[in-house]
Amino acid sequence: MPRPAELTHATDDARLAAQRAAEILLDIEAVNFRPDDPYTFTSGRKSPSYVDCRRIISFPAARSELTRLAVDLIERDIGGGEIDIVAGGETSGIPFSAWIADALDLPMIYVRKEPKGFGRMAQIEGKLNEGARVLLVEDLTTDGGSKVRFIEALRAAGAAVAHTYVVFHYGIFPESLATMAKLDVGLHALATWWDVLDVARSRELFTPEQLDSVEAYLDDPEGWSAARE
Repeated sequence: MPRPAELTHATDDARLAAQRAAEILLDIEAVNFRPDDPYTFTSGRKSPSYVDCRRIISFPAARSELTRLAVDLIERDIGGGEIDIVAGGETSGIPFSAWIADALDLPMIYVRKEPKGFGRMAQIEGKLNEGARVLLVEDLTTDGGSKVRFIEALRAAGAAVAHTYVVFHYGIFPESLATMAKLDVGLHALATWWDVLDVARSRELFTPEQLDSVEAYLDDPEGWSAARE
């Protein structure tokens, strides 16, 4: 199945990195396929599959390799010299931002989902200088909605936010890219559902029926979900 043009990997390095990231996620069983008993997201959408990037924290070799791949992507697509601070979104983005900040030898902060209730930095933990160029890091993105509050909080605290990084981008909800475009923020991800599906098919990790159901979902996520209400 062809992926949307905007999600096509621009270089061989990006394609190989996406394939490797997908392999790692499958190897640590972070990818779950359950078309007969769909998952229900907080948005109310139903899905035959679910990616649990939080599992990565329990696998040292996997997290080390994914961090290396993330740094390669950041250097390639953004430029390490274009970032002053790495920020993790509460809570799942915190470990990923810590590993990336350490690998890039950069300061780290994290952003709360809601303000503590006092002070200019009420949502920010750590030292943030006015005008600092911040890379927002989370584990994954579906429709991009959760990124908005973090980006707005960082900007309100004086940061310049032009990029966000995630390990996994669902890549099937157009609003994810549109939301970031409206904020003038570039979205960078190692892998999408298309990468995972490609690897799962090549390895025959799930039944053809399961993979076909997931592919049908990727083709029309809203229709697939609505048909199972």
